[in-house]
Amino acid sequence: MIRTTLSVLAACILWAGAAMSQTTKASSPAQSSAPGKPLVTFVELGSVKCVPCRQMQPVMEAVGKKYGDQIAVVFHDVWKSEERHYAEKYGIRVIPTQVFLDREGKEFFRHEGFFPEEAIDTLLQKRGLKARTGG
Repeated sequence: MIRTTLSVLAACILWAGAAMSQTTKASSPAQSSAPGKPLVTFVELGSVKCVPCRQMQPVMEAVGKKYGDQIAVVFHDVWKSEERHYAEKYGIRVIPTQVFLDREGKEFFRHEGFFPEEAIDTLLQKRGLKARTGG
């Protein structure tokens, strides 16, 4: 775990910046055959002190609003001691890293670095998620 944590710290040392307010972890029930389970879980692994990670905050919020209960958006600040274990759990090398899980919790896609909203839309729509109309 120390090796993973040091790798994460080393990868983002140039990106570190002033802290911002922490995004809350959010999940919603899905509109699927499995009540209470979203079709996709979008896990963002980063830090509130990492510039590219902070740039992902509005993207995560927009995706959560756009797809509603079809998706759960979860943020883990891997620089916080109580959340460092997520870096090892997901085997991340750099932050930010986005991991996308299916309804059963199996990873189907991973991205490292800033991930634009349009690219996430393409990924989610290929998985059958429908963007809400009108906001």
